[in-house]
Amino acid sequence: MFVFHTERLILRQLEPGDAEALELLINDYDIASTTLNIPYPYPEGGAEAFIIRKAEAAKRGDDYSFAIINKENNVFMGCIGILINNNHKRAELGYWIGKRYWNQGYVTEGVKRITQFGFEELALNKIHAAAMTKNPASSNVMKKVGMQYEGTFRQHFLKWDAYEDIAYYSLLRDDYFK
Repeated sequence: MFVFHTERLILRQLEPGDAEALELLINDYDIASTTLNIPYPYPEGGAEAFIIRKAEAAKRGDDYSFAIINKENNVFMGCIGILINNNHKRAELGYWIGKRYWNQGYVTEGVKRITQFGFEELALNKIHAAAMTKNPASSNVMKKVGMQYEGTFRQHFLKWDAYEDIAYYSLLRDDYFK
């Protein structure tokens, strides 16, 4: 079980007790509208099933989902996930945070630590992430942690009957250790 600490956060793997708080925060149109796989409305009981799936994936060592916990008050604020492709020693990052915590630097702080985990503990060669171009805050997180822009795939995903442009970013092991 991985647990990481930053200045303001505890990042720990999701636990069954997170389900209620996760469901309350994630059931938000504004969060779902800028992510590929989060439905709206979020299905009741969906968080429990999600947490179970992520625990099984973590046991296999190919997918870790971390709760973003405020160190000061122990409040659940969101999630950061890292999906590992062991064949190519790379991983995809994904993240979301409750709207009341937006624009306070929590995601950037957490993503920096999970990126460190990926390179220093998992020995990955590349970490990449993607964001809908209509969500510049997510792209800004990627830039702040040192990721380089790789390009935009136009109308790459269909979300709620609309095609979305997706901006891709990545960080290589060589660049991380410079």
